[in-house]
Amino acid sequence: MNVAAADWIAADWGTSNLRLWAMRRDDVLEMRSSDQGMGAMSDPGDFAKELTRLTEGWPALPVVACGMVGARQGWVEVPYRAAPCAAIPSLTPVPGDPGGRPVLIAGGVMQTKPADVMRGEETQIAGVLAARPDFDGVICLPGTHTKWVRVSAGEICHFQTVMTGEIFALLSRQSVLRHSMTERSSDARIAAFADAVDTALSRPHQAWAQLFRLRAAGLIGTQAPGAAEGALSGLLIGLDLGAARSYWLGEQVLIIGAPRLSALYASALEQQGATPVIGDADTATRAGLHAAWRNYQGQS
Repeated sequence: MNVAAADWIAADWGTSNLRLWAMRRDDVLEMRSSDQGMGAMSDPGDFAKELTRLTEGWPALPVVACGMVGARQGWVEVPYRAAPCAAIPSLTPVPGDPGGRPVLIAGGVMQTKPADVMRGEETQIAGVLAARPDFDGVICLPGTHTKWVRVSAGEICHFQTVMTGEIFALLSRQSVLRHSMTERSSDARIAAFADAVDTALSRPHQAWAQLFRLRAAGLIGTQAPGAAEGALSGLLIGLDLGAARSYWLGEQVLIIGAPRLSALYASALEQQGATPVIGDADTATRAGLHAAWRNYQGQS
């Protein structure tokens, strides 16, 4: 489709990456991405430069962005809204017209008891509700910091964050366990994942003791190739599910995240008798940004 027909630009600007979509209402005309996330920016001016570079050849249309671009270390710090709150995020304009176009950033959500925050996930939740306005249940958003969010009557009621992805990255890349990680898909990995989920949920006091055994079993030759990575994923996701049991037990659960990670969470939940549904993260993000943009236009 002709990008000249676009009428706005959707942006998912996280810590590590930037993704842009030239949009015609809710249709994608073109997508571009870069590895210039918030973490690559040394000062606020870098955000405008990267946006100008990545949108070269596109019309000078309004940009509606979500994610860490609105964090304290981002382009412009956008205040949190306090939960419970409407799922559709509010938008804060970046002063001026960077690169000759308006830029609006979606705000995150906070809660005080217990203390928690989210940035970006609220937009995906808004996208889910744009398609399913009557959704009443729990949305699981697995990632670096997995979110479990109770949603009802179009509102984010309360939520919980578990640092599962970050802990997996640290252990698999920087600890002694890195020597036992493989990228090969195997039946051993799948079986090890299921066993580890069961251990973490039924005997959580044993889960931490299992970690070094993953390395030891590889050294003495009692571990099949691929099993260590599956077991590490299973232990950490199992502990995650244990911490979030009050969110998913007996609830309708929708999982929104990267396909492989979403499939792992779905498998772990299914072991516990749940029947989760997996949704598409990019579709939810764009739909949430579109809902925020329409809401902003209606208020202007």
